[in-house]
Amino acid sequence: MSDNQYTPPKVWANEASSGNKFANINSPVSGARFERDLPVGEHGFQLYSLGTPNGQKVTIMFEELLALGITEAEYDAFLINIGDSDQFSSGFVSVNPNSKIPALVDKTGTDPVNVFESASILMHLAEKFGQFLPASGPARTQTLNWLFWAQGSAPFLGGGFGHFYAYADVKQEYPINRFAMEAKRQLDVLDKQLANNTYVAGEEYTIADMAIWPWYGAMVLGRMYDAAEFLEVSSYTHVVRWAKQLDAREGVQRGRIVNRSFGEEWEKVLERHSAEDIDKVLKLRP
Repeated sequence: MSDNQYTPPKVWANEASSGNKFANINSPVSGARFERDLPVGEHGFQLYSLGTPNGQKVTIMFEELLALGITEAEYDAFLINIGDSDQFSSGFVSVNPNSKIPALVDKTGTDPVNVFESASILMHLAEKFGQFLPASGPARTQTLNWLFWAQGSAPFLGGGFGHFYAYADVKQEYPINRFAMEAKRQLDVLDKQLANNTYVAGEEYTIADMAIWPWYGAMVLGRMYDAAEFLEVSSYTHVVRWAKQLDAREGVQRGRIVNRSFGEEWEKVLERHSAEDIDKVLKLRP
């Protein structure tokens, strides 16, 4: 037995490392920590988010709808800086009691509707506008299969592999190996599915692709955790083909940079209130 073997106490106590970058936002208690109203723009959809993979799912959906000429999908996107604990304001918690981005307020109907969890927001918008989700039958079931596959699988890639490989205070062999194995298994699942399908759920581009691409597409394109070589992502040739195909879409290029506060200047749109907010940033692309 290692001298560093951890023995759990009879009752867990919060002893998070004060040096970890996430220590100030992690807590075993939910709810608001301070009073602050959310800002409100002029459009029918008010999005409160951050340009992480989960946030990108929704902004990609909005931009894909707008690319189809659906002007009713115009939206305001306000930055929620999770490092500054914005997600614990009373205003944000009133929309999403789970204090996670993204959160949406749909004001297009008689009464405002709060929508949280990225997959729920994707379904809400898809059903509202009749786009990117088959109305019925096997194609709809397949799309939902893969949408919820993403919701169950991505935490292993992000909170599991990403946390221990890139963010943990100390690099530990066991958790890195455990989650690397699962990340590679998931990539293999996708690769086999995409070997026989243009898109994840078949031959149509759907909300399943929008949910999966920001995580697994970013990984195989070398944009996540500096782990492309470690996970040998180039070996998943069908995932790479699909990731590049989506990366070339206008809606994806625009949506992936909304509420993004990190990276190059041409890929950071802190807030989005009109198409021009994105246009002026994309003009900076080299």
